[in-house]
Amino acid sequence: MTMRGAAAMRHVDLTPPESVAKAAAKGLRLRQRFNRGGTQIGVARTRDLSHRRPLSEETVRRMASYFARHAADCQAKGFGDKDNPSAGWVAWLLWGGDEGRAWCERKKAELDRADEGGEQKRP
Repeated sequence: MTMRGAAAMRHVDLTPPESVAKAAAKGLRLRQRFNRGGTQIGVARTRDLSHRRPLSEETVRRMASYFARHAADCQAKGFGDKDNPSAGWVAWLLWGGDEGRAWCERKKAELDRADEGGEQKRP
């Protein structure tokens, strides 16, 4: 069974909300304007998020891992500055920004609970 299929069987909706899509699209615009921030993986993530494509369980978990690793970027000069954004802020937005962080953490928790519930039901 695919990861997407496994999440669907547990009734966890992994479709990014509009707020996450908007943050990702903003990151892409800033990246194009200032020519900095993010990797090709971040840009690929932006395409999925900005088009509100349902993500796989694995992708949601990778998003949570990204935000955990890059939390320190929020303290950098230029983070949140629309006129001279740091590369870290652009990358953060490509992954959905603060909205994406909150959403993927909620979804990761839902997936974890569903996993625990599924394990408890097994003989």
